[in-house]
Amino acid sequence: MKRGFDLVLAVLAALVLLLPLALVALAVRLTSPGPALYWSERVGRNNHNFYMPKFRSMRTDTPAVATHLLTDPQRWLTPIGPFLRRSSLDELPQIWSILKGDMSFVGPRPALFNQHDLIALRTQAGVHHLQPGLTGWAQVNGRDELPIPIKVRFDAEYAQRQSLAFDIKILWLTALKVLQRDGVAH
Repeated sequence: MKRGFDLVLAVLAALVLLLPLALVALAVRLTSPGPALYWSERVGRNNHNFYMPKFRSMRTDTPAVATHLLTDPQRWLTPIGPFLRRSSLDELPQIWSILKGDMSFVGPRPALFNQHDLIALRTQAGVHHLQPGLTGWAQVNGRDELPIPIKVRFDAEYAQRQSLAFDIKILWLTALKVLQRDGVAH
């Protein structure tokens, strides 16, 4: 049922967002050298790696680490990078990963391939069996501001409470957080 919900919602979102996606891609290309999309290596279900697209908000020479691990992350951002991140527009290409089946709309955010501490804690908590999501219970409870053990606690809670109603609640709370630009650290 979850996969069917994801497919229907992803197709509708892709159709509605086609023009905005094209405009953001054009804006990225016009404001910084390099491709519009950045393909980030992430850890998915059962700790299998996949490549997740995002609109590029950082320079092409940025080290492949979590933003909070960069010294002075602001210096790596493209001219429109801060806006893309605050508005969460950089996340929209992940609709592709949902259509492909690598992600779901709701689940734990996929870890970077080199976030070994997060991957280990999720595996220990059994969260690695879940499909990663565009948004999740941890995101609506703190997003970038949460320490890793707390993120994993929220991810484990999501695993126990999974349901279509809970997913809809998380999607609704995500929309509110995005509109308020709440919890974005970089």
